[in-house]
Amino acid sequence: MAINTTRLDRFISDFCQVNRKAVRLMLAQKRVFVDGKLATDVAQIVDYFSYIKIDEKVAQNNQPIYIMLYKPVGVVCATKDKKHKTVIDLLKQGFSEEVTASLHIVGRLDLNTSGLVLLTNDSRWSEQLTLPDRKVNKYYQVTLAKPLSEEYISAFAQGMYFDFEKITTKPVILNIISTHKAEVILTEGRYHQIKRMFGRFRNPVVGLHRFAIGKLTLDESLNVGENRCLNKEEVTTIGD
Repeated sequence: MAINTTRLDRFISDFCQVNRKAVRLMLAQKRVFVDGKLATDVAQIVDYFSYIKIDEKVAQNNQPIYIMLYKPVGVVCATKDKKHKTVIDLLKQGFSEEVTASLHIVGRLDLNTSGLVLLTNDSRWSEQLTLPDRKVNKYYQVTLAKPLSEEYISAFAQGMYFDFEKITTKPVILNIISTHKAEVILTEGRYHQIKRMFGRFRNPVVGLHRFAIGKLTLDESLNVGENRCLNKEEVTTIGD
């Protein structure tokens, strides 16, 4: 989801409801500033976070927002859903409709998975977390219906071929915690990947929880369904 960009003259024309000739005159009269600097080029590219002032009045001042949410089971990672409560619904008590409408979800979890979900209006940041070549680790705790064995470790490490997509998964780290619990670390997010990998052993997943993305761990002070904004250090150091 790329941040929308546009030419400065188009932005001013739409915002002030004037034609492009009038925009050129406004710049010549030194009435427009972008990010604190006098605007002189009508073709200058501005985006969602450009700070724009016209005649000393603020025309745009959008701030980047970064949120961690403790997603409950039974809530969908979507902006709207007719059947289920969404992660956006969980945010509506703490944020305005304008803010929630600007957010997108970074790394979705399915209906029956709980844990860390990130939301932001900054697509440049979210792309750094989701692009395959960045290889940002996602950490899950998995509860299985049947006991685990050492055989799982090597099978996950080798990757598994999914015939439907005609792909082989990248190596996945599996650490056995107890007879029925494991920690799984992966860099991909294929459709129901963890459940499908355990399915090769005919071992159903009965509980799936994401507790970290990169260096960012789900805040233990958050209750299920709660959220908080990330601090500056978390925003800049989340990637592995």
